[in-house]
Amino acid sequence: MNGAAGRVILGIDPGTASTGFGVITVEGNRMRAVDYGVVSTAAGLRPESRLEQIFSEVREILERHHPDATAIESLFFNVNVRTALAVGQARGVTLLACSQAGCEVFEYTPQQIKQAVAGYGKAGKEQVMDMVRVLLGLAEVPRPDHAADALGVAICHANCWGMHERVARSEATAAARRRSR
Repeated sequence: MNGAAGRVILGIDPGTASTGFGVITVEGNRMRAVDYGVVSTAAGLRPESRLEQIFSEVREILERHHPDATAIESLFFNVNVRTALAVGQARGVTLLACSQAGCEVFEYTPQQIKQAVAGYGKAGKEQVMDMVRVLLGLAEVPRPDHAADALGVAICHANCWGMHERVARSEATAAARRRSR
């Protein structure tokens, strides 16, 4: 855990042109936005340069905020294979940055995120973005959209964190029982 300030969660909405990030703190049932924005890469850059930039900037965000966990939107099947591959590559360098920083990563589907944020797994984008604003007590919907999406991923993890802890404790107890036999 990240000290007296509560838990810090980094949410990531991966993309090659624009990777959204959102950092929130969680204290009890209260969530607060700490930082959010996008890592933008220029369209004219070579793919490896774009990925290097995403990796470097995500690593800087990790170093600046020292999150207890990172939550990332899982890759879903996309009709446009090129887009799916590019998003997968952006996810890959983000996962690498988290691994090197020793930050555990949790993945959530778009439907899980919508359910956790808006209470409905098929909620529209505007509804989810407005709920992000409400849940974090912000005056306006975070912009750009990718930043709001990343905050939504972080909120999703905040709402699921307790379950992850209970599962980990249960698995540890079961492993200890197996070892003692």
